[in-house]
Amino acid sequence: MLDHCSISHKGGVVLWSRSFTPAASHTAASSSSPVNSLVREALIEGRGSDGKYEKDGYAVKWTFVNDLELIFVVAYQRILQLTYVEDLLNALKTLFVKLFQPFLTTFVASLHVTSTAKLSSSATETSASWDFAKAFDGWDAVFDKLLRGLEDKAAQERRTRSGHVIRPAVEVTPAAEDIDTLPTQSDDNVLDEERIARNVQALKNRLRGRGAQPGRRGRGRAEAGNGRDSLPGSDSETPTKSKRKAKAKTQRKWGDEAPTESDMASLDFSYDSSTSDTHAPRVDLSALVDSGSLGTRTQDGLYEVRDWEFGSSGKSADDVIAEVLKKSGQEDKPAPSGSLGALGSIFARLTGSKVLTEQDLKPVLEAMKQHLMKKNVAKEISEKICEDVGQSLVGKKVGGFQTTTSAVRQALANSITRILTPKTSTDLLLSIRTKLSTPLPTSQQRQPYSITFVGVNGVGKSTNLSKVCFWLIQNGFRVLIAACDTFRSGAVEQLRVHVRNLSMLGVDGATDSKGRVELYERGYGKDAAGIAKEAINYARDNDFDVVLIDTAGRMQDNEPLMRALAKLVATNSPDKIIFVGEALVGNEAVDQLTKFDRALRDFSAASGAQERGIDGMLVTKWDTVDDKVGAALSMTYVTGQPIIFVGCGQTYTDLRQLRVANVVQAILSD
Repeated sequence: MLDHCSISHKGGVVLWSRSFTPAASHTAASSSSPVNSLVREALIEGRGSDGKYEKDGYAVKWTFVNDLELIFVVAYQRILQLTYVEDLLNALKTLFVKLFQPFLTTFVASLHVTSTAKLSSSATETSASWDFAKAFDGWDAVFDKLLRGLEDKAAQERRTRSGHVIRPAVEVTPAAEDIDTLPTQSDDNVLDEERIARNVQALKNRLRGRGAQPGRRGRGRAEAGNGRDSLPGSDSETPTKSKRKAKAKTQRKWGDEAPTESDMASLDFSYDSSTSDTHAPRVDLSALVDSGSLGTRTQDGLYEVRDWEFGSSGKSADDVIAEVLKKSGQEDKPAPSGSLGALGSIFARLTGSKVLTEQDLKPVLEAMKQHLMKKNVAKEISEKICEDVGQSLVGKKVGGFQTTTSAVRQALANSITRILTPKTSTDLLLSIRTKLSTPLPTSQQRQPYSITFVGVNGVGKSTNLSKVCFWLIQNGFRVLIAACDTFRSGAVEQLRVHVRNLSMLGVDGATDSKGRVELYERGYGKDAAGIAKEAINYARDNDFDVVLIDTAGRMQDNEPLMRALAKLVATNSPDKIIFVGEALVGNEAVDQLTKFDRALRDFSAASGAQERGIDGMLVTKWDTVDDKVGAALSMTYVTGQPIIFVGCGQTYTDLRQLRVANVVQAILSD
């Protein structure tokens, strides 16, 4: 257990401190505290190069952040031998600088304004004007979480080490002359040995020809067994043999005939057969919905998913803590100084008042292309964007380094913004409400709004379809999910589980959503286009508002499967065709989207229907790429269609909307 922890400036200003016991709190306030002794006897005299100091039964360790002139100190009882102190100091330094670097930079700069002669007195006066409690608000909670994580990790390591030490000690038996003190073999071990001996003998009998006769060697031992492993030696034992045969495994049916309903029921493991519908197993609803990622309600009562936001660090405090706990022994490199960053240094050579030419911009644009490719933008798209930026800068007069940097950044931001800006409306709710509220002739029945999800294998179409379904349910729509993936094993069962979970989630004050979502399925091996058509007709007849059509994953080069998908589109004319792709694909995004869009247009037009292509994208696994969001730029550039949603987690609320400004900020970040 620690006694004291503090963060101070080299000028003597204490930014933050924590004492863990009343005695330590009293000692820290006195002049003889371990921290004051450390400063007087080690730091000032230059005897603290090893980072360790001991005084009055205390062990003190510390570390520096030289560019910010900070000292991190931890004091504890020397007898405790705490193993996590080094990791704690490194983690404190990393976290504190990452979370409060802007404030610390300003604070240190204010201290340097004063003259060197009055530094000590001015530091005290300057610190009085700063509200450290407000500036470091939330640091106590971060520190507690970090310390608790390191203490738990150290305790686990101690338990592991102690477990390895105890086992040999238990196995060693001390010598003793008294027979009563000698260890005895347990009855269980004796029985196990006898059972092993019987099994070995039975195996020998089988190897001898399965014909052990009465009187042969080993029969007596075999008869001493339980009769399961020994062979019969007389006619009186034949009933045991026939009884054993009756328990033989039932032969497998290899599908020579069509399965019956009883066969299908025996193979359906979607529900627990031991429980009835009225006693269905309970599901932890808190695991299905993340309250921290829930959307917001507008004044009109509409449920809107949250916007994806890109912070300056790209990571929350919890993410940083997890990273520090994993890499607690590593030192972080200091952040680049200055406000321009690495991307700004690309243009450092373009200084002075001059007119930019293609020759001047050539190395700059090459560095810009490399930066975009590091952000997961496809190579072809990076080259085209850099060409666009170069054309906008050629002939432009710049005067000074900062002006050049601003001009180049602005040109790059404008180019990316133009690409990402949607050409069509991304308000899916508006499209749905418009169709459902459009007046129709009395003889015509209203069709539901249909959305088809397409994409390659394994990108998360079914999972993110269920997230969109949750969003629609929260906005008061009745949703029918059509299981048109009749190829992948378990696809229908997966959607069945999603429908069951979504039915238990409440909306508008209700405790559940029963009746708001249903599954339409016809099993496996059927025509997907026909199932989709039946589902739309069923939704029309039963007053469903939206139909979500799940399709089987397929590679973009598989022409027969792409023709089948185009048939589904041409037959049912869905209102939206959403391509589901991963945020990790990079160059592959261009190939996937180009061929999907081209195949849908060609094959749908060839069937005599209206030419249809991709209407929008849903990008999954967005939470795995941090600031490498170039896949969004590549996908939008290829199709010219907007990204409607991004998936960023495992719960039904982990759906986000993209704002162009946030994506531009992430791509331009260093």
